[in-house]
This record gives sequence, C-alpha cells and structure tokens, in this order.
Amino acid sequence: MKLSWTRGSGATYQYLISLLLIASSSVLCYLFSDFIGYQVVALILLLVVSVSAMLFDIFPVLVAAILSALIWNFFFIPPTLTLHISTPENVLMFLMYFVVAMINAVLTYKIRQVEKRNRKEEEKVQSLKLYNTLFNSLSHELRTPISAIIGAIDTIKDTGPGLTEANRQELYSEIEIAGFRLNRQVENLLNMSRLESGNIRPNPDWCDVNELLYNILANIADDARNHNIIFNDDDKLPLFKIDRGLLEQILHSVIQNAVQHTPAGSTVRISIKEKDKQCQIIISDNGHGLPADQLELVFQKFYRVPETRTGGTGLGLSIAKGFTEALNGTIKLENLKTGGARFIIRIPATVATITEMEHEPG
Repeated sequence: MKLSWTRGSGATYQYLISLLLIASSSVLCYLFSDFIGYQVVALILLLVVSVSAMLFDIFPVLVAAILSALIWNFFFIPPTLTLHISTPENVLMFLMYFVVAMINAVLTYKIRQVEKRNRKEEEKVQSLKLYNTLFNSLSHELRTPISAIIGAIDTIKDTGPGLTEANRQELYSEIEIAGFRLNRQVENLLNMSRLESGNIRPNPDWCDVNELLYNILANIADDARNHNIIFNDDDKLPLFKIDRGLLEQILHSVIQNAVQHTPAGSTVRISIKEKDKQCQIIISDNGHGLPADQLELVFQKFYRVPETRTGGTGLGLSIAKGFTEALNGTIKLENLKTGGARFIIRIPATVATITEMEHEPG
C-alpha cells in the first residue's frame, strides 16, 4: 500500500488530519458510550493512533497520542467530564494507555525509517544491476561495429592500391552498416532518456503508414536479409493523423526485434488496418514464441529472455511500449497457437482518405 502522498504532505496538513481522526473517532465513541465501555474506547483510540502513525510523521502522531489520552480521560474514564481519576486501577490503565500510545507512535516511525532505508538500498542495488546490464550490453553492441569500422579502415590503409574496386566497395559497405548500427544504439539511449524524463510531446500530422512501413523495411534490409518479410499494403488504407516519428520508432523496434530473435529463414508478416478509429498494426512471426511468463517482462528495460542469442541492448521493446503509451495506444505480445509470436499495436488516430485530403481547404 502506498502512503507516500500523506508523508510528503505539509506539516500543517498532517497535524490537522491526525487531530480530525482522533476527534471524529472520539465523537463516534461518545455517541455509543452507553453500549461500549471505556476500555473498548481505549482500544479504538489506540487503533486510530496506529493508523495515524502509518500515515504521518512522528510529531503529528505524538500530538494525536497525547490528545487521545486526554480525551479518553476527560470524556470516558469515570468520573467523566473531569481529568480526575477516582480509582488506582483506572490510573494505572490511563498510564498504560499513554505509554502504549507513545511507544506505538515512536516504534511505527522507527520502523518506517528502517523501511525507507531498505528501499533506498534496494534502489541502489537495482540501479547498479541496471547499470551493469547496460554496460555489458553496450560493451558488446558498441564494440562489434567499432571493431568492424577499425578493421575495414586498417585494411584499406594497409592494402592501399592493391585492393580491387569490388573489395573496396565491400569494405565501405561494412563501414556503413557498422555506422548505422552505432547510430541505432545511440538513438535507443536518447529515446530511453526522453521516456524517463517525460519529455515526449506527440506532434500529430497526416501520415501514410504504408509508405512509412516501406521506408522502415528499406532501412533494415541488411539485418533482415536472411528473413522473409511479407507486407501487403492496402490501397484503401486511410491516412492517419499521428506522430510519424514516434510511430516509426515503434515499428522499427518491433520489426527489428522480430528479425533479431527468430531463426534465419523465418517469416515476419506485417498488416495494417483502420479499426474503431484506431491504427492497428499486427507484426507476427513463425519463430519459437516465448514462455508464457515472459510475455510482459520483455517490455522491461534491459530485459532479455533467458537462453536467447545475444544482440541488442534490451531497450527496443521498452521504447516501443513507452512511445505507444505516449500516443495513448497499447501494445500487446502473445504467442500463436501455430508457433511464433504476434505483436498487436493499437493507436487512436483521426483518419481521412486521400480524396478527403485533396478537398481539404488549404
């Protein structure tokens, strides 16, 4: 149960609420004082003090504990409407109530302080774990293209005129592919930074999603050269008013993930349609699928499905989910009965046909 909203409130607010809790409980007890004894009232007031101790800082709770003891004495311990206590038993009971209420307030506060320190330690451990995961991922993902670039440049420099034009172009192509790979990793880090800072402001505009898909597939052609990607565009698909840049990042991350984590020769199918005023995109593959308990975890930062081949930083699907939610959409991953997995992306969007756009006033 999260109670941080009360603990982070101002001191005046905490004093006011804690005193109101004691006062309202006392009034209710007083109304039913003919049916419950003053011993039961003590238990009820102690319960209220305990609840206050769970919600507020130490000093408002101590004030509430003292006030509850005085109220219990004045209104409920015989003789009532006086602070005088007539019997030694009631004096002892009052002292015990006062001590228990104070100890309850202090101990609850101390326990909360210990919990707070433990949470900070857990956060540090988790942060260190994420840092190590990111470091290990980046050390592999960045070293590989950097090594490829350095190796290709060294070959060009050392061989010089002895290189055939075909070999030279092949080395240039390797440098280009490695450069694109480096750029993709930097973009992933920048996109994750945008998500964590909350600095995402969608800028919707009319977008031809068919054209967008073709551009994405052209960009990942080298990575997908061992896969069969099937995308049949729909001439009747309307234009969607959507943030093109965010949608491109979403689709690129999901398609890249499908290509990266399915065996060579696998088929990736992509379909787009307008349904219920939403842009619905389905990306499926005929790979091995995922364990049922991993379907939600794959959207977490740096998460990798156990026993999958290395590659990627584990940020792609997390970014896709974050950008989809920034567009008020949803992304879902499910296994197919026939084998493989399927991503279903739904993003609300205004739609218009090409004809409607042509007649729209300029």
